[in-house]
Amino acid sequence: MTTPIAVVKVGGNELDDASFLAELVEALRRSQGPLVLAHGGGKEITAALERFSQPVEFIDGLRVTSPSAMDIMEMVVCGSINKRLVAHCVRAGIAAIGMSGVDLGVLRCQPLRPGGIDLGRVGAITTVATPTLNTMLVNGWLPIIAPVALGEDDGLAYNVNADHVAQGIAAAFCTTGRPAELVFVSNVPGVMLDGAVVEQLDAAQVEAAIGAGQISGGMIPKVRSAHAALAAGVSAVRITNLAGFAAGGTRFV
Repeated sequence: MTTPIAVVKVGGNELDDASFLAELVEALRRSQGPLVLAHGGGKEITAALERFSQPVEFIDGLRVTSPSAMDIMEMVVCGSINKRLVAHCVRAGIAAIGMSGVDLGVLRCQPLRPGGIDLGRVGAITTVATPTLNTMLVNGWLPIIAPVALGEDDGLAYNVNADHVAQGIAAAFCTTGRPAELVFVSNVPGVMLDGAVVEQLDAAQVEAAIGAGQISGGMIPKVRSAHAALAAGVSAVRITNLAGFAAGGTRFV
């Protein structure tokens, strides 16, 4: 049986914390089988936007991204954050290669307009170059992917929510017949409802919790990406933290 590809998405809240990075790298080292790592960078992007006096606005957990904000976002996630992650992995003996979706055209997108709302330079993944990623995996490399994709029609760089990046990559592997699993690593142990981690959620429960305001902000694209991935054939999806990386957190069914 073919070993599933684990697509791991790590949030940006703690990617400037050396101890968190050390724990993350150790968790990756202990993992069995091929891995693709996608990362965010929300906290550092927001700080950089504020330094340059740019507005910070979110709609349903998605960052509104003007062309000038896109320049700053790309600088932060493709530069300092991505290379910081690569450096920690390489020092630990992991053959990591850092890239954005623009590199080699790995991720292509169209503008994302949820409900007709203009989010600026925000994209929705349309194609994933799985043969390119497979070449890296066959060589024993760990692709570390920043959440920027190449516009299909205009050739511009787009901000893509990192949860959507991970979901798109996992789903793309499944369409090629390669099994994939998806793990969202956050700074919370799972989806919290009424102060406790929910072990399992289905799509109806997710939408009810969003409607009731129990799931909000950046957790909304995570939980919706989880169910979109399942619908696309991904075999297992979890939201967890590093402590639950191996098997903990909230599982989506």
